[in-house]
Amino acid sequence: MMKRLITLVTGQWADLPLTVLAAKARAFGFDGLELAAWGDHFEVDKALAGADYCDEKRALLKKHGMAVLAISGHAVGQAVLDPIDARHRGLLPTHVWGDGDPAGVNRRAAEEMKNTARAAQKLGAKVVTGFTGSSIWHLMYSFPPVPPAMIEDGYRLLAERWNPILDVFGECGVKFALEVHPTEIAFDLYTAERALAALHHRPEFGFNFDPSHLFWQGVNPTEFIRAFPDRIYHVHMKDAIVRLNGRSGILGSHLNFGDPRRGWDFRSPGRGRVDFEEIIRALNEIGYEGPLSVEWEDCDMDREHGAKEACDFVRKLEFPTAGRAFDAAFER
Repeated sequence: MMKRLITLVTGQWADLPLTVLAAKARAFGFDGLELAAWGDHFEVDKALAGADYCDEKRALLKKHGMAVLAISGHAVGQAVLDPIDARHRGLLPTHVWGDGDPAGVNRRAAEEMKNTARAAQKLGAKVVTGFTGSSIWHLMYSFPPVPPAMIEDGYRLLAERWNPILDVFGECGVKFALEVHPTEIAFDLYTAERALAALHHRPEFGFNFDPSHLFWQGVNPTEFIRAFPDRIYHVHMKDAIVRLNGRSGILGSHLNFGDPRRGWDFRSPGRGRVDFEEIIRALNEIGYEGPLSVEWEDCDMDREHGAKEACDFVRKLEFPTAGRAFDAAFER
């Protein structure tokens, strides 16, 4: 198995120009970047309009020894299926938000995701990670009682809105990797199975595996990997901790991340309770050769300290498969 690259998700660093972040990421020890399609890191409209835009990005990244294997389209993807409200305005480019009319925002977000596939192809990235949004997340707790047909409608809407987007991904030779995550149409193993079925298991659609979002729900991350061995198109390395004390629960209590009263929170890799050792072994089992992309989120830690520490942690954790049984020397 080839050595997997260790990359950094740039979304949490979008306040920094890419020229600054690329140099920092190299100093931290990363091999590449998962470029967010916001800030100045990767602008889809400019990538498609400008003849030199992608060339200039590649040259900048090459100067700092940075590979780019994936584009993050999380923000816009969220608006494809979501019922749109004021929260989305801060996520979206002005040309996608427009006048804020919900149906118009949904349509423009879908078109922007098609363009994200085209821009990724132009840059040379083979994967777009991101969100789908969900029209049925608010129905997670079944009271008032939720008729099954309402849930089915949510998956039908997934197929209706995302199949035309995935057609463009197919034309471009780019994969879409949904980050299985609360507020998305797939947030655990069973909803991921349902999403695949709704899209008839088309090959353009797979998953961005992020153990932190599964762990706090009580889902075993390695079971997710083994359930979808041919659909893990990208991997995030992010940690989490559950600290239920009899006062809080896993629903978050309407407390923001970083509040010590929360029942769970994100942590820098190696600082939480996710079993990354078993995750690496499971990724080796399925032959995953893509990047290990650090999505750094820890409200209690300086991010530059955390990013360097996280890179070191993942590099020490990573190992190639043996290729033979340890006791093969005893065979006759």
